[in-house]
Amino acid sequence: MSLWPGAKLPSLTGKTVIVTGANSGIGYYTALELARAGADVVLACRSAKKGEAAAALVNEEAPGRAKFLRLDLSDFTSVEDFAGAFKETHGALDILVNNAGVMAPHQRQVTAQGFELQFGVNFLGHFLLNRLLLPTLLDAPAPRVVQIASVAHRQGRIDFEDLQYQRRYHAWNAYRQSKLAMLIFAQELQRRSDTGGWGLLSVAAHPGIAATEIVANGPGNKSMLAVLMNIGKAFVVQPGHAGAWPTLLAATDPTAQPGAYYGPLGVGEFRGPPGLARAKPKALDAQTGARLWRLAEELTGGSFTPGP
Repeated sequence: MSLWPGAKLPSLTGKTVIVTGANSGIGYYTALELARAGADVVLACRSAKKGEAAAALVNEEAPGRAKFLRLDLSDFTSVEDFAGAFKETHGALDILVNNAGVMAPHQRQVTAQGFELQFGVNFLGHFLLNRLLLPTLLDAPAPRVVQIASVAHRQGRIDFEDLQYQRRYHAWNAYRQSKLAMLIFAQELQRRSDTGGWGLLSVAAHPGIAATEIVANGPGNKSMLAVLMNIGKAFVVQPGHAGAWPTLLAATDPTAQPGAYYGPLGVGEFRGPPGLARAKPKALDAQTGARLWRLAEELTGGSFTPGP
């Protein structure tokens, strides 16, 4: 496990970070490197067993820097409980990395509140988490939020007429929509911060194509994606720790600009050292961003503002 050539993260001593889905893959490597840089990192994971084990491994490398708190993004009650527990035990939140995700389950599944699982976990759960943690973020001197998108956003579209894929479920279209929504969220959050004078930096990142457990947990090891990844391993796919590089850069780059988007710099943005990535114009559209924001507020049951 190492950073990209020539990389050195700035000191994060005194900073508090939350990484969702940090028990494995990109989330784990992100949490590990941020802890090594001196941050106090909360691993927000659904599985207590896996989350506690991951925190223990991080603490072997960075003693006392990691802590597990349970978070199930598929259940708004769990999101509310997590936010409450965090506020009780921590002060300001400096960096929030919205990494957890679900990829293309074969059958349509729903969250505890009845939303299509990918839209509910990848986007709505994170939207609610960000809304609930906004006061603690704004207590930090330079708060930063990182949304994890995907190259899949390029083929995605926000189907406002059937967001939950109730009419006809298509696993990959639902996934693409959820990742496009995350990139739109990053841009709209920055607009709201700029307009409201929040002083919050909102950025996004994508891992390219990285070998992590998300494929096995979603489409499966016998899926066409898994087969193609195995064939292209030497040319396209990068290891999980390299998939974390764009996230780490997004979370720590001292020169990051509002709304910046990071990804691998290799061909197709599939692999390679991290840098600025290209977002499709549909992800940058302000009208779409405002519409999706209003809808997310309605679906999560509250206004996303710093006030009470």
